[in-house]
Amino acid sequence: MDALREIMGIVASPRVLPVLLTPRLRLRPFDVGDADDVQRLAGDFAVADTTLAIPHPYDVGMAERWIATLPEEFTAGQQVVLAVGDRATAVLVGAIGLILRPEHSRAELGYWIGRPFWGRGYATEAAGAMLRYGFETLGLRRLYACHFARNPASGRVLEKVGMRQEGIARAHAQRWNRFEDLVQYGILREEFDRR
Repeated sequence: MDALREIMGIVASPRVLPVLLTPRLRLRPFDVGDADDVQRLAGDFAVADTTLAIPHPYDVGMAERWIATLPEEFTAGQQVVLAVGDRATAVLVGAIGLILRPEHSRAELGYWIGRPFWGRGYATEAAGAMLRYGFETLGLRRLYACHFARNPASGRVLEKVGMRQEGIARAHAQRWNRFEDLVQYGILREEFDRR
């Protein structure tokens, strides 16, 4: 994290993964106790099918290995990944993160929500909190996100948090042996500040 702070000129930034609170959610660091829920939720084909990086099948041990990488990647200034949990019950509903590009003062937002929790506005609430963290705590200049064109629900989430569609990269990524169009959204700090 020191490298990120130095490049971005951030004077005050937490040295540990943050905990972010919203009216209904608690975004917190993952721990190994989350592994079974991660495997169950992210291992659902419907969830994996909407992302570029979640493997399927999601084998035993994968969640523990992934969770173990997160503190080091945060410390190295590479990414911030948090568990999305219900604030009242502490039930894990998904994950959200920023892949950091400090040399450009930008980050890519990514998230997944477990299928039992779709349609409740959790992704929008969590994304709004991560935008605030990215701009206000990390001092980023730009945040962006992409979604598969065949997943317009993700685009609605990005629009609700103030991102604008910037374009479509046709056949930009390959998933399950088919090429996917990626729709890109972005928001600048001054646009976020005006909201």
